[in-house]
Amino acid sequence: MEFTHFNQSGRAKMVDVSEKKNTQRIAVAKGKIYMDKKTLEKVKEGSMKKGDVLSVAQVGGILGGKKTWDLIPMCHNIMISGLDIDFQINGDENYIEATCTAKTVGATGVEMEALTGVSIALLTIYDMCKAVDKKMVIRDIRLVEKRGGKSDIILE
Repeated sequence: MEFTHFNQSGRAKMVDVSEKKNTQRIAVAKGKIYMDKKTLEKVKEGSMKKGDVLSVAQVGGILGGKKTWDLIPMCHNIMISGLDIDFQINGDENYIEATCTAKTVGATGVEMEALTGVSIALLTIYDMCKAVDKKMVIRDIRLVEKRGGKSDIILE
């Protein structure tokens, strides 16, 4: 089986995964948003004017993961079994790390859903805090684990 995003005319196409085996698939992605210490304290205390930043970011990340197929042109519309977002606050280095875990049973993986989920969660934090912190930086969005299919990859 050869997988390519090009048809015989050299134009874009969605990869046909119909011959692949359905397996349980899991992907984990992480990313960080760095911010001012005062902003981080407001997030931790829940005192940001726009509301509970991490609760809203969690819902945003889940919604983003669910809409991946609609955002990334050649992504398959897959049945997601589960999506979760977790946050770790690092007060020493002034960042919040978001982790998105995506799960499915199917013929294609959920790496893009995990990466999109973590990206949207971080963007939601940015959106909710930008009025008080203009210097936030989103960094290090990456896949850290992929299980299922032909290969398992654990990068962290």
